[in-house]
Amino acid sequence: MTDTDDPLRLLADGMLGRLARWLRLLGYDTAYENDADDLELARRARAEGRILLTRDRALAARRGLRTLLIESEQVQEQVRQVVETLGPPPNPALSRCSLCNVPLEPATPQQVADRVPPYVLQTQKRFGICPTCGRVYWAGTHLQHMKRYLGKSLSFWSLENDT
Repeated sequence: MTDTDDPLRLLADGMLGRLARWLRLLGYDTAYENDADDLELARRARAEGRILLTRDRALAARRGLRTLLIESEQVQEQVRQVVETLGPPPNPALSRCSLCNVPLEPATPQQVADRVPPYVLQTQKRFGICPTCGRVYWAGTHLQHMKRYLGKSLSFWSLENDT
């Protein structure tokens, strides 16, 4: 992995789909290619200025390509490795769509009233909506579940910064 002043943008290969989704939820710009070959992955990573996350040692060793070889098969350890190596996410949690990787747009309770459970509408004031797929996000109890699941990987994430 090489250092750069470019914005932190990641590309996960086909073996790291779960990691890509977790990283998006945490605030990392993480593209995901589940069916691209090594040549396509390398081309996209270079063209878009992304760090390629891979478990493939040969791919990670390619010259002229910024890569991070992911060592573990466990997603909690994978997240920990990314955070420890690349630093905390550049964006707040729940700021990107976990499916599309698109930045969420703010939405009012009125805009999402017909798309969230009544209890959520009563207890939450801030919502985000994906402009691509329309999925709605809010900071509910799932944030605490995420923290428990990932454990020490989230030491950078204080309760006061919850979105």
